[in-house]
Amino acid sequence: QVQLVESGGGLVQAGGSLRLSCTTSGRSESALTMGWFRQTPGKQREFVAGITWGGDQYYASSAEGRFTISRDNAKNMVYLQMNSLKPEETAVYYCAAGQNLYSSKIDLDYEYDYWGQGAQVTVSS
Repeated sequence: QVQLVESGGGLVQAGGSLRLSCTTSGRSESALTMGWFRQTPGKQREFVAGITWGGDQYYASSAEGRFTISRDNAKNMVYLQMNSLKPEETAVYYCAAGQNLYSSKIDLDYEYDYWGQGAQVTVSS
């Protein structure tokens, strides 16, 4: 089993920044592709960003240029730096981990094996 715990959510004004952190524990961390997804009531869970073990980064078009995903494998941590936040990006943000993911599937939530509890991000107008 792999456990994921997010932190760093909160309330921010439009145009502001937040950094989410995800701490991983358990076995198989070294084999994991990591991703961030977000979900609001009435909407499907959507891909935000993903990163491979080797550090290759992938972004939703809405996030690219403003968000940065990174990881520190030595610390078993993954991060999502979010800049220039918009009110429509208010959501619960989830950290996810998947084993043996192809990069072409990094944006598919059902390809991931483990999920965190979610962190609320609220962006006010």
